[in-house]
Amino acid sequence: MSSVAVLTQESFAEHRSGLTQQQVKVTALNSEEENDPPTYKEAFPPLPEKAPCLEAAQEPSGPWSKIRPIKASVITQVFHVPLEERKYKDMNQFGEGEQAKICLDIMQKTGAHLELSLAKDQGLSIMVSGKLEAVMKARKEIVARLQTQASATVAIPKEHHRFVIGKNGEKLQDLELKTATKIQIPRPDDPSNQIKITGTKEGIEKARHEILLISAEQDKRAVERLDVEKVYHPFIAGPYNKLVSELMQDTGTRINIPPPSVNKTEIVFTGEKEQLAQAVARVKKIYEEKKKKTTTIAVEVKKSQHKYVIGRKGNSLQEILEKTGVSVEIPPTDSSSETVILRGEPEKLGQALTEVYAKANSFTVSSVSAPSWLHRFIIGLFGQNLAKITQQMPKIHIEFTEGEDKITSEGPTEDVNVAQEQIEVMVKDLINRTDYAEINVDHKFHRHLIGKNGANINRIKDLYKVSVRIPPDNEKSNLIRIEGDPQGVQQAKKELLELASRMENERTKDLIIEQKFHRTIIGQKGERIREIREKFPEVIINFPDPAHKSDIVQLRGPKNEVEKCTKYMQKMVADLVENSFSISVPIFKQFHKNIIGKGGANIKKIREESNTKIDLPGREQATQRQLLSQGREQTVKLLRHRILAIQKELANITEVEVSIPSKLHNSLIGAKGRFIRSIMEECGGVHIHFPTEGSGSATVTIRAQPRTWRKPRSSCCTWAEEKQTKSYTVDLRAKPEYHKFLIGKGGGNIRKVRDNTGARIIFPTSEDKDQELITIMGTEEAVKEAQKELEALIKNLDNVVEDSMVVDPKHHRHFVIRRGQVLREIADEYGGVMVRLPTVSGTQSDKVTLKGAKDCVEAAKKRIQEIIEDLEAQVTIECTIPQKFHRSIMGPKGSRIQQITRDYGVQIKFPDREENPAPVAEPALQENGEEGGEGKDGKDADPSSPRKCDIIIISGRREKCEAAKEALQALVPVTIEVEVPFDLHRYIIGQKGSGIRKMMDEFEVNIQVPAPELQSSDIITITGLAANLDRAKAGLLERVKELQAEQEDRALRSFKLTVTVDPKYHPKIIGRKGAVITQIRTEHEVNIQFPDKDDESQAQDQITITGYEKNAEAARDAIMKIVGELEQMVSEDVTLDHRVHARIIGARGKAIRKIMDEFKVDIRFPQSGAPDPNCVTVTGLPENVEEAIDHILNLEEEYLADVVDNEAMQVYMKPSSHEESKVPSKGFVVRDAPCGTVNNEKAPDMSSSEDFPSFGAQVAPKTLPWGPKR
Repeated sequence: MSSVAVLTQESFAEHRSGLTQQQVKVTALNSEEENDPPTYKEAFPPLPEKAPCLEAAQEPSGPWSKIRPIKASVITQVFHVPLEERKYKDMNQFGEGEQAKICLDIMQKTGAHLELSLAKDQGLSIMVSGKLEAVMKARKEIVARLQTQASATVAIPKEHHRFVIGKNGEKLQDLELKTATKIQIPRPDDPSNQIKITGTKEGIEKARHEILLISAEQDKRAVERLDVEKVYHPFIAGPYNKLVSELMQDTGTRINIPPPSVNKTEIVFTGEKEQLAQAVARVKKIYEEKKKKTTTIAVEVKKSQHKYVIGRKGNSLQEILEKTGVSVEIPPTDSSSETVILRGEPEKLGQALTEVYAKANSFTVSSVSAPSWLHRFIIGLFGQNLAKITQQMPKIHIEFTEGEDKITSEGPTEDVNVAQEQIEVMVKDLINRTDYAEINVDHKFHRHLIGKNGANINRIKDLYKVSVRIPPDNEKSNLIRIEGDPQGVQQAKKELLELASRMENERTKDLIIEQKFHRTIIGQKGERIREIREKFPEVIINFPDPAHKSDIVQLRGPKNEVEKCTKYMQKMVADLVENSFSISVPIFKQFHKNIIGKGGANIKKIREESNTKIDLPGREQATQRQLLSQGREQTVKLLRHRILAIQKELANITEVEVSIPSKLHNSLIGAKGRFIRSIMEECGGVHIHFPTEGSGSATVTIRAQPRTWRKPRSSCCTWAEEKQTKSYTVDLRAKPEYHKFLIGKGGGNIRKVRDNTGARIIFPTSEDKDQELITIMGTEEAVKEAQKELEALIKNLDNVVEDSMVVDPKHHRHFVIRRGQVLREIADEYGGVMVRLPTVSGTQSDKVTLKGAKDCVEAAKKRIQEIIEDLEAQVTIECTIPQKFHRSIMGPKGSRIQQITRDYGVQIKFPDREENPAPVAEPALQENGEEGGEGKDGKDADPSSPRKCDIIIISGRREKCEAAKEALQALVPVTIEVEVPFDLHRYIIGQKGSGIRKMMDEFEVNIQVPAPELQSSDIITITGLAANLDRAKAGLLERVKELQAEQEDRALRSFKLTVTVDPKYHPKIIGRKGAVITQIRTEHEVNIQFPDKDDESQAQDQITITGYEKNAEAARDAIMKIVGELEQMVSEDVTLDHRVHARIIGARGKAIRKIMDEFKVDIRFPQSGAPDPNCVTVTGLPENVEEAIDHILNLEEEYLADVVDNEAMQVYMKPSSHEESKVPSKGFVVRDAPCGTVNNEKAPDMSSSEDFPSFGAQVAPKTLPWGPKR
C-alpha cells in the first residue's frame, strides 16, 4: 500500500528547514565550483516505517515529524434507533411515506447526507455524512423527529442555572447539540429550580450527567462580600490596580471593587473557599492598617483645575498615589465644591499636596478674539490648518464655540502661549485678505439659486473664489452668507442679488389652449415648440400629459418674458383656430381624377398655393364625392369656389338658387344628411348646398348639369311646403339584399312608388349602422299608401319561386368568365336571385334555372335577355396602333383600358408582344398616328399592311366599339424635342435618376435624355399625351433656368485665395482635433486647405481658401489675426527631471491640460529617444510663460522628493522575480531517481511533450531497449 503526502509551499519550506546539513546540500547558483547534485533519497526522504506496537505512542522521528497532519473536513457517524423507540414502525413503508419526507427535509436544512437501513432486530440505523456541525445538527433533528421522546427533570441550585446557560446561551446550545436533547431552564423570576430535559433515554442521561457536573463544580466555589468604606478603596486597589491584581494572581480569587463613579462600598470575592478566605484576610488587613495610619487634609483648588488634577482617565490621581501613597478625593462634577481632600500617612501628605498644586497649575486656558465667520478658515479643509498646531503641541486643546467671536486654547502654559501667537497671526492674515457679506433672499428661491445638482452656486464659487453658505430648507432662513476674497465677495453678492431679483420678478401663468391644438403647437419631433423656446429662452413651457385631457399649458419665467410668450402663443392659437375652419366641397365623380391629377399633382399644387389641408375620400360607388378642405375661413371659401370653378370649366354646370326658410333646413337635411342625400341620389349628378347654420340666410344652391336642375328644385320646394303644413314618418325593415331590387335599375321602382304616393322613401347608406331600416316621409296619407306598396313588394320578395329560361350554350361562357362576375352582378341587383347554368360536361343544354323572389326572378330574366341581345348584336373591329405605344395606352396596372371598358361597355384585347420585331427601314407615319410596319415574313407582306402585333381587337355594339376606338387613338402619345445644354443633362437626371423620374411622374410623360457618348447632342425628347406635353416642356425649361442659376453661383463660390503662413503656426491654426479651423470654415462658409507635409512639390507655407470672394477675405483676416497673436508668443526651454514628467502630465494628459488651460500656454515634453530627455518647451505670452514655468518647477520639487524617497526604498526591497530569472539555471536535478535513465543529470525539459505529456494528448511511444511494453 502506497502512502501519499500532499505538501503545501509552507509545509515544504518547513520540512526543508528541519533537515540536517548532511541531508540537504545546497548548490549556489553563482559559485565557481559546483557540487554534485543530491541523490533522490536525499532530496525526497522516504516516509517512516511502521513502528512496532510498543513504540506506537512515540512521535516519529526524522524530517517528516514536523509536518502537521491534515484532518478530513467531512466526517461520518452512525446512529441507531431501537425498534421500541422508533416513531414510524410500518415495515411496508420503509424508504417512503412520512419517514422519507422527514429525512429529505433534514438533508435540505442541515446540508448533511443521510442513509437509512434496517437492522435484523428491526432497529433503524442512520449513517450521517458531512461537516461536523452539519452532522451534529442532523443528529439532533433525527432524534427529535424519528425517535420517540421521553422527558426527565433535574434539580440544581437556582444560582447555578446561569452556568448551565453560559455566555449568550452558548453552553446550553452546545449541550443540546452534543446530547441531542431539548433542555428547558426556568426563567429568573420563576422560583423553581427544576430543569426539564426532553429527548431519548440515552440523551437524557448524558444531559443530566453534564448538568450535575456543572453544578458540582460550582459547589466547590464560594462568594463573599466585604463592606469597606469607599475612601479606602484606592488603597486596596493600589495605583493602576496593581495591588488588587497581584492579590488575585496570588490567591486565584476574583475580586470586584466598584469603580469610583458607583456609590457602593461592597467588595465581592469569588473563588475556591480556602483561597477566597486568604484574599479576604489580606484585604481586611490593608483596610485596618490604612484606617489607623492615614489622616486627611482639605485644600481649595479651582473647579476649572479639577480635571487637570484628575488627568486623562484618572492617570494623574494614580500617579500621585503611586509616588506618595496618598489618595486624592475630588468632589463630583455636579457639585459646586472646590475642596479637594488628601488622605494618607501624615509624613507623605506634604509631598502629595505639592503634586496636586503642580498638576492643577500645569495647564492654563487662554482665548483669542476672532470673528466667528473666520473660524472655519482657521480650522482649514478637513482641519488641516489646526492639525499643524496640534501636531507640534499634542497636549494642547483648541475649542471653537459656535456663535462666539473667540477661540479658547487649553493645555500646558508654554504650549498655550505659542499656539495663541500662531492663531493671532492667522486671524490677522485672514482679516486682511478675506471679507464676508450677508444678503437676504426669500428662502423659496434658494433651490433655484443653487441650481440643478448645485450647478449655479458651484459656478459662482469657482468663478469668484468664494464660499457661499445657504441655510437648509428646514431652517426657513433668508440669510445667505458669502465669504472669501473681498473683490470676489462683492462680485458674487452682485450676481446673487441679480439672480434673486430676476426670480422675484418671475411668475407662473396658466394658458388655456384646447388639447387638440397641443400637438400642432409642439410640432413634428418638437420643432415648433423648440422655436418658441429659442425665442423665449428664459420661459419654461410645460404641456399637460395627453392622458389627463387637460387644456392648461403652464408658462414660468420673468414677468415680462412670460407676458410676451403668452401673447405670442395666444396669437398662434388664434391662427390655428382661424386655420381650423373646414368645409366640404362636392365634386362630380367623373371630374374627380381631373381635380386630383396624376399622383395627386394637381391637389398638391392647390394645397401648397392656398396653404390649406385637403382630405380626399376613399373610393366609393356613389355618383359624387366630398373633398374636405381645412384652413382659414376666407381662404377655404375661396378654395371652394376655385375647385367648383375648375369643375364648371370641365363640364357645363348650372347653378340655381331656391329660397327655403332657414328653420326648415335641418329637417330638409335629415339625420346625418340622409334626407338631402336621398334627393341628390334620386336626381343623379346634383349638388345641393345649404348656407352655414346661424347665418340666417334662406338661400339653398343647387348645382347640376343643364336640364337636370328642375327636378331637385321641385323636390326641395315640395318637401318644404309639406313640412310647413304637415309631416309624417314611418320606419320599415327589409333585408339589405332586397334594397337594390326595391330601388330598381336607375331607381325606377322606388321612383314609381314616389310618383304614385307622393311620399319620400330613404334607404340606409353603407355608413349607417342599421342596414335594414327604410324611412318613409311625407303626409300621413301618402306615407301609409307608400308603406302598403313597399310591404307588398317585400312580401313578394320573401315568396321564393323557381323558373327557367332558354339561353344559347354559346353565350354561357359570357356569364361565368371572370369567376362569374356577370352572375354576381345580377344577384346583387335583383334581390339575391340565384342563376344556375347547366354544369354537365359534354351536354349542350340551353336551360338556365333562376330561383328567388317572384318579382326578382322576372326582373333577372329580363336582364339576362338584354345581355343576350347585346351579345347577338356584338361586332368585332380592329384598331391599329404601333406596339411600342401599347404600354402607355394601358396605363398603370391597365387602369386606362379598364376605364374605357367600363365607360363604353366593350371588351378590348391587346395582341401578344413580339419579342424581336423585324426592323423597318423608314416607317411611314399615318395620319391617325399609326405606324406602318412589316409582319414576321416581311418579304411577302404588303409594306402598307399593319403588323399583327399592332392590331387591338374591340368587341361590343358597333356604335360603342367605334367610340372606344376613338378613345384608344386619343391615348396614342406624341413626341416633342426640347433643346437643353449638354452639360446640364446630368443634373436633370439627378442622383440615380431621381430628378428625371420625379418630372416624369409629375407631368405623366416619358423624358429621353441622349446617351453620354453623344456629347454633341443637346436634344431631350418628351413623349406623352398632347395635353401633358406643354406642361412638361414648361417644367423642363424652368428646371434648366434653376440649374443655370446654380452654375453661376458655383462659379462665384469657387474663388480661391492663398495665404502665406509659417508652417510652425499651422497646428495652432488647426487647433485641437481641428476645432479652430472648423469654426473658421463654418463661420465664413469657406473651404480651407493646408499643404500636404509628405508632398515636397507643394509650398509648405501656402494655405488655400476657397469660397465667395468676400467670405474668403474674411477667413484670411481671421487666420492672420491668429498668426499675429502667435507671433507675439515666446518659447522657453526649462529643464525638468524626466522622472517627474509622468506625474506632471497626469492620467491621459489631464493634469498638463489643466495647467495649459490655467496659464494659457502650450507645454511640449521631449519624445522618447530625444538628446535631452529633461528639456521641456513652454510657449505662450511672456508673462504667462514665466508663471507656468514657476508652477511646473514647484511641482517638480514636490514630486522629486517622492521619487528620491521611492528610489531609496527600492535599495532595501527584494529584487523582482524577473531579475532573478536572468541568472542561468540548469533546473532542479537529483541523482539516482527511479523515473530517470542511467547517468541522467540533466533537468527535464518542461516544453517537451515527452517529459511532460498533456492530459488526453496522444504521445508517440518511446522505444525501450527491452522491446514494447506488454
